[in-house]
Amino acid sequence: MFESLTTRISGAFSSLRGRGKLSASDIESTCADIRLALLEADVAQSVVENFVTLIQEKSLAALPEMQSGTNQANAIFEIVNKELIEILGGAARRVRFAKNPPTVIMLAGLQGAGKTTLAGKLAKFYADQGNTPLLIASDLARPNAVTQLQVVGESIGVPVFAPEVGSGVGDPVKVARDGIAFAKSKQYNMVIVDTAGRLGIDEELMKQARDIRDAVQPDEILFVVDAMIGQDAVRTSQAFLDGVGFDGVVLTKLDGDARGGAALSIASLTKRPIMFASTGEKLADFDIFYPDRMASQILGMGDVATLAEQAKKAFNTDSAERLEKKFESGEDFTLEDFLEQLEAMSKMGSMSKMLSMLPGAGAMKKQIDNFDESELVRTKSIVQSMTPIERRDPKVLNGARRARIALGSGRKVSDVNSLVERFSAAQKMMKQVRNGGMPQGLGGMGMPAMPKAAPKNVPQKKKSKSGNPAKRALEEGQ
Repeated sequence: MFESLTTRISGAFSSLRGRGKLSASDIESTCADIRLALLEADVAQSVVENFVTLIQEKSLAALPEMQSGTNQANAIFEIVNKELIEILGGAARRVRFAKNPPTVIMLAGLQGAGKTTLAGKLAKFYADQGNTPLLIASDLARPNAVTQLQVVGESIGVPVFAPEVGSGVGDPVKVARDGIAFAKSKQYNMVIVDTAGRLGIDEELMKQARDIRDAVQPDEILFVVDAMIGQDAVRTSQAFLDGVGFDGVVLTKLDGDARGGAALSIASLTKRPIMFASTGEKLADFDIFYPDRMASQILGMGDVATLAEQAKKAFNTDSAERLEKKFESGEDFTLEDFLEQLEAMSKMGSMSKMLSMLPGAGAMKKQIDNFDESELVRTKSIVQSMTPIERRDPKVLNGARRARIALGSGRKVSDVNSLVERFSAAQKMMKQVRNGGMPQGLGGMGMPAMPKAAPKNVPQKKKSKSGNPAKRALEEGQ
């Protein structure tokens, strides 16, 4: 969502780094570029003016002490990064758990912000950590809101307290109060209260939210806001802060086409931290909001920390250790292992989203946008159409077998051939690395091969030559 902002700021610093020794006018010019980039990203004007003034003053004050050359531009970059983290809320804040369970979390916000789905994401997030959440359906104004929450709850295995199955009739305050009593009697350690919203702010909405707040005495009130509403996010958040009060902000639809202004404006103006971010439609597309990681993304440095965390969740530890032992022992990496890795990658979500977390992803925007997400599915279908013997030993794949696999996966024989060829090349590369050599793709770039060192005091055995001419030529070439 910060693509335009990232591109503009990256361009400003690229120009700054090319100037060598910096002057006051260079800093002022860069600050003007940053100011324009922030305004175009829908950041509130008051926030922009304060931010730009601050980084300009700090940069000019530090200029006399800076060393010449590129270090000066890097020093300015660090000032901007630090202040950007501060404007986003400083450090990440977690939910405060009650000393006496259950911990009560109340959600508030306008209709359409995604509160009901967010309630399910929040419940799943904490259930995965070993908590026992209960969802309370107190949104009785919107048709089917109760049913929607029940469907979400069922999909993640979290119970929902509702007045009647599929009903939207009743007193939302009583439902909330009865739900808390039920949670205590059943010893749930967390309660998430979904409340009603409106298309706009009115006194009826605020009164109902205040009445629920007073009835359940929440430990945390989270204001749920659609990141795509731009400048209205500031006005809406201030109205909820004055009318009901809240402890933290949850940004939804961060995967959309929003320009990012809401994220940069709300925390600064309300003095309330952004605690969570929803980054997709799936219930797993949800995480704690880290200001330093968001600042890193905005400045074009990627988000390697989040990428590593997602990989750790997706890739099974036992599987990783098993593959490592296979590699060390000299066993071949098989198509069964490959399929296992493909399935783990699928759990990480969109490949485009993962690639966008890499440093310098902005320069690859066109390639990332054109990445064919279905290619992984097609590749998996080919491998899944193979028998266990074929996955373990691709050498048995004759013409008839390849035709059968193509038919079973709905692909062409040429697709099967291409996959097998690429896999064979990958196997050879792994063998080269294991034997201490440099993969041929890198050796061709001017990097010398690194032959495997012979063990000390151990005579080298002469290898027997293959009787197959093609294989023998390959061995001699190696």
